[in-house]
Amino acid sequence: MGFVVRFSVARTPISPSAARCARHATGDTDARICRHPPEASPLLTMRDVSLNSIPTIATDLAWLDDPVIAAGLVTLQAGALRAVLAPNVGGALAAFYEITPDGPLHWLRPAVPEAFVERDPLKMASFPLFPYCNRIRDARFEFDGATVDLTGNDLRFAHALHGNAWRHPWQVGARTESAVELQFEHQPDAGVPGDWPFRYRAQQRVELRDGALHITMSAQNLSSRPMPFGMGHHPYYPRTAQTRVHANVQAMWHADADVLPTHLGPHPAVDALRDGMSADAFDLDNNFANWSREAVIAWPDEHRQLTMTAEAPFDHMVVFAPANDPQLCVEPVTNTTDSFNAAGQREQVGGCVLQPGEEIAATLTWTPLRAS
Repeated sequence: MGFVVRFSVARTPISPSAARCARHATGDTDARICRHPPEASPLLTMRDVSLNSIPTIATDLAWLDDPVIAAGLVTLQAGALRAVLAPNVGGALAAFYEITPDGPLHWLRPAVPEAFVERDPLKMASFPLFPYCNRIRDARFEFDGATVDLTGNDLRFAHALHGNAWRHPWQVGARTESAVELQFEHQPDAGVPGDWPFRYRAQQRVELRDGALHITMSAQNLSSRPMPFGMGHHPYYPRTAQTRVHANVQAMWHADADVLPTHLGPHPAVDALRDGMSADAFDLDNNFANWSREAVIAWPDEHRQLTMTAEAPFDHMVVFAPANDPQLCVEPVTNTTDSFNAAGQREQVGGCVLQPGEEIAATLTWTPLRAS
């Protein structure tokens, strides 16, 4: 599929917050501006809130038979491939699998019933990230001469996370047996703590075609002023002791205890990814720079693999492979963690500034392959 990209390189100065919470880094001594939840309210990490081990084949799609859950789903099919969308749960993908004589063969980690009851995209197969990816330090950044304060948009986390589109229901647009369009429009509300202050429209076109899953992501700035922007998708893959991840990357963003980037540089994972990295090799929640926009998740013992390809400007890749944990994510994104604060301060952070009315669009593709 071709693509159209209309975007601006960020030229507006975006600088880090002047002070940070004292509990985040040595030397941060002014905690008075911190609006984090009280210490009595535990702050969670991604591995805390999205823990979802792979169910067995006999029960992992039982939620499809629940009439209440099924009423809110959109199921696409093309040949033996199936994709199940949950528009009401952040426009998330609930499952991507193949029908086989032995039951469903999952290419992404399927959702469990709790994901629908709780409306939690973190327990889905994948979900869209708009209008930025990953964390924003202390939920604030400077843009266009003003402070954008996102404090309070999710008190579970110390830092703003993954934008706001995944926290809201999406609308179902045009639909066929093998494709569907999902739309979300954000209208800022000054009465909502930490609400994203720019109006925008996001869309996903999800299609099963040519033996693959294609997701075209697009967005338009509906504000009367420039808007900082980034997007991505957050897929979870089945993880076993034999799972390997192949990707051609040049460097890794090292991170602190809050998973915020410290510097771009070499790491053994860079070479390991080129050779086929075991999902258990490192404890990772890191951004990688200058990837070839192609990654392969392989299960050699099962004689199968899934190739993920991305169009520009998905120029960054995140690998979330925590140690001693069933989760595995290889995420195509347009910006690194905390890119809005880092723009103008560091290179290779990605993201852009959309001018009023400006649009951006690009396609992601997941292609399964099984040995015959």
